Amino acid sequence: MKKEEFTLLPQAVQEFLNYCAVIKNRSDLTVGEYAGDLCTFFRFLKVNRRLTDEADFEKIDVSDVDMDLISSVTLTDAYTFLVFCKNERGNNERTRARKVSALRTFYKYLTVQKKIDENPMQELDTPKLRKTLPKYLTLDESMQLLASINGEYKERDYCIITLFLNCGLRVSELVSLNLSDIRSNNTLSVTGKGNKERTIYLNDACVDAINAYLPYRPVDGVKDRDALFISRRNERISIKTVQYMVKKRLEAAGLGGRELSPHKLRHTAATLMYQYGNVDVLAIKEILGHESLSTTQIYTHVVDKQLREAAEANPLSGVKAPNRARTRRAPPSDDAKESAE
Repeated sequence: MKKEEFTLLPQAVQEFLNYCAVIKNRSDLTVGEYAGDLCTFFRFLKVNRRLTDEADFEKIDVSDVDMDLISSVTLTDAYTFLVFCKNERGNNERTRARKVSALRTFYKYLTVQKKIDENPMQELDTPKLRKTLPKYLTLDESMQLLASINGEYKERDYCIITLFLNCGLRVSELVSLNLSDIRSNNTLSVTGKGNKERTIYLNDACVDAINAYLPYRPVDGVKDRDALFISRRNERISIKTVQYMVKKRLEAAGLGGRELSPHKLRHTAATLMYQYGNVDVLAIKEILGHESLSTTQIYTHVVDKQLREAAEANPLSGVKAPNRARTRRAPPSDDAKESAE
């Protein structure tokens, strides 16, 4: 949900979002997701309690939701909402887990601020997440993707994909990059989750791609003059535009249809660094901006899986020893033992 739409939300929700942004220092992306999730929840609540006649769910007005309605919410309402999200909106477990986080954080805030007496979401459980290995491109596929980039905006798109594959940036980090974030010592200042800054060292490929793009970067009529990557509308490039561009470039390279995305290119960077660069997991953690080492360690499992598959792919892997009759040797006698000694 965009910032300009926050005024359409209940007053208590607007105050909560300001608290998240200013006091908790949450990123714009996280605050926007919380806003959207809470808006969906209160729309559902109005439908479930027959408080609206609006047939179009997305047009239901929630600005009139007051503290009486907010404080009347129960744990059962939350679980019914999650069932609705799964069955009616097709939300996967990760999306539902994010909605749980939004509800729990919002009601914890209300409790701490003494706007409500009890927190109905204190016992709300998070959907169990399946642990899956990340999808990524192989080294050959990564080179194939880069080599295929051509046509309109090729300098910009090549630079974007090069940064994804070499620096492991999140898409939200990439679109927020400014010209001033590129330092003279070939480093890049990146603002990640929770507005935490980290420094990424640019290798030769990144420096070359940036230098090749900058002469083609629009200047006249650009609305955000410091933005590194500019859209065709002369605005800072958006997350959706980058996602669409990456999808099209993958398809053009013959790598489409595998649910690959900018985030999968981030996975590719980490996997290639670990697999080919002998880079320590702790170093990869710092490059990616992970909070926990356990998040980074998944890339070691990726390589272990590859090694196992490589062993199984050996053409001799199916050859078994002949079924020969074997005679068991009798244990040596005491005399034999003594002679051996």
